[in-house]
Amino acid sequence: MTDLSVNLNAVAQLRNRRDLPWPSVTGVARVCLAAGADGITVHPRPDERHIRRSDVFALSDLLRDEWQDREFNIEGYPSEDFLRLCEVVRPDQATFVPDDPGQATSDHGWDIGAHGTMLAEAIERLQNCAVRVSLFVDADPSVAALAAEVGADRIELYTGPYGHPGGDVAAELARLKATADACRKAGIRAARGGAGIGVNAGHDLTLDNLPALVAAIPDLEECSIGHALTADALLYGFAETVRKYRAILGG
Repeated sequence: MTDLSVNLNAVAQLRNRRDLPWPSVTGVARVCLAAGADGITVHPRPDERHIRRSDVFALSDLLRDEWQDREFNIEGYPSEDFLRLCEVVRPDQATFVPDDPGQATSDHGWDIGAHGTMLAEAIERLQNCAVRVSLFVDADPSVAALAAEVGADRIELYTGPYGHPGGDVAAELARLKATADACRKAGIRAARGGAGIGVNAGHDLTLDNLPALVAAIPDLEECSIGHALTADALLYGFAETVRKYRAILGG
């Protein structure tokens, strides 16, 4: 089965529209975890326009105290502030994204070749704190060897071009599959008889387009889903929505 990590950025953004404590980010997290979500994802941006630093610590406490068997994934650009936050919180996974602070959302993967030294140093720094590190990448088989070279544990496939309405779904799906196949063969773990670099996926994944992705890449480690899951929750509620996504992922 592929793990479902629920991204709570949209919940936090709705809360931040007013100076009120609801919807509660930790409250929604608790509902999703009780319904079977395998983990929680947040992206604390410098301007705190959705997830706040206080949310990161509150969610960390929730998972540590009540859901020790679930995972916490923190996304962000590996700035000094972000790395220090991860060193303090020690999430199960940190996902490095190449976002400019003003970006509305992640819309491209790393140019690993151009940022290799910085990424390798940041990856090693968090791995020394027992944090698994994933790199957000575009669908391109050539990234597998580069991700292995800088020491990444996993990559997260940017699935925006696949999930965005009007795209060439078949071509994008083929690129995603080819990249996953290359990652399976790459890295230190493959040399030791393991499964290579682990593959996560995220961005614009929905109840409609997720089944084909899972069929094409059945060994996906994790899908991080936020916007569509939150939109579906307006219709079905968070608990039922989590169950729908988990059913597709094999849960």
